[in-house]
Amino acid sequence: MASRSGNLHLELWIAAAGLSHREIARRIAAAAKARGHRQIAPDATRIRRWIDGERPRSPVPALLAETLSEAVGQPLTPGDIGLTAPGPVLDGIQLPLLTEAAVQTLAGWTQMDLFMHRRDTLKLAVGAPLILAAERMLGGAARALNNDRKGFDGDTVTALEEVTAFFTKADASKGGGLYRSAIVAQLAEVARRIQEGVPASLRPRVFTATADLSALAGWVSHDCGRYPTAQRYWSYGVYAAGEAGQPDRGVEIVTRMSHQMIYLGRLQDALGLLRVAAAKAQTPAVRALVASQTGRVHAALGNERQAEQHLGDADELLANGFGDDVFEWVAYFDAAEHAGARAVSARDLAGLSSSRRPASAHFEDALRLRKPGFDRVCVMDRVGLAAALFDEGEAERGAEAAQRALDDVARVDSTLVTSRLNILLDAARPYETPAVDDVRTRARDLAAARPTTIAA
Repeated sequence: MASRSGNLHLELWIAAAGLSHREIARRIAAAAKARGHRQIAPDATRIRRWIDGERPRSPVPALLAETLSEAVGQPLTPGDIGLTAPGPVLDGIQLPLLTEAAVQTLAGWTQMDLFMHRRDTLKLAVGAPLILAAERMLGGAARALNNDRKGFDGDTVTALEEVTAFFTKADASKGGGLYRSAIVAQLAEVARRIQEGVPASLRPRVFTATADLSALAGWVSHDCGRYPTAQRYWSYGVYAAGEAGQPDRGVEIVTRMSHQMIYLGRLQDALGLLRVAAAKAQTPAVRALVASQTGRVHAALGNERQAEQHLGDADELLANGFGDDVFEWVAYFDAAEHAGARAVSARDLAGLSSSRRPASAHFEDALRLRKPGFDRVCVMDRVGLAAALFDEGEAERGAEAAQRALDDVARVDSTLVTSRLNILLDAARPYETPAVDDVRTRARDLAAARPTTIAA
């Protein structure tokens, strides 16, 4: 294998192509000659130097990528084979389409995360690079090399599935702050074992569980204010879902990435991600999730007609039922979750239509429909209900609802809840009564104790 300073991605793709260094050099020279670059004539030794870390000048990276693309039957870019511009490799959100290279990148992310303490040193991907990365991740096909060593057996995979289920339930109940480091450490161990090898018979289960754990690591990182780190874990989750043969799992993870963009106020980026997700979604449950979230984004943009169209599509899919094949990873999206999306949409569209059902009614629907175990989102709904009542001129009812909600806030460690507290404070601003003053004091104290982000 190449040294740490070498080009592992290139070495792995050359191994996957099954071509000798001499043959690769011959094909590059032929392609270069056909394009008028007669001075380009590498030999086998030069190929070895590229693997060891030497960077060829343009147009060689493109010619090499083209040569390997033809050999492996899959389009590759210079970035896929490790011939990108110099810079921090871990800053990119785009993963290589090769099992060993992708999991090595994941291992790097987890190690950086665990040993850089509370500093998030990665860059947040936004705009066109984010949308294009999501589109490519959902459309990519991973390639695995043979590896005789084994990092998993049946009992190990079962244990991984069980611990992932435990962390998922704990996060939904208490928020991600308490468990994030343990989840990331578990993901680091999974990355190590994948590098040791995955038996073919266990491959779907291993990568399904890895997709679940990566999605969870992304979510708890987002909930702790580590937004770039969350993106990286989600991107590996999409990749792992593809390895597991579950493309809709990848779509669901992209909706989490869109949720983050909503939270950060980048609504056009959220829409771009959801358009990519909508084009790939297959099962009714995932299509309903995408439609519901798309409606929510349009509401935030003030696009009343488009919001109602997409929310109505989700209504229809929910009414028709999802059948018996609803995967556990999307089972959280139900009538209660959609009612929550309806609630925030109504809140954002308030004032545009006098005939619209008030947001408070949708929050009440969500609270009535929520299943046990989803304490964090219930707290968010309760705080949202109180804010909606203030917005609707119901100061007394709003103060009563707020006091009940604030009793529960202290038991959940979540920046998402803190965001709702700030919305509550804004909604309460017009009122000057002792009851509302008490709400403001409590909400400010709780928000101050739970910062909305972790400083870099």
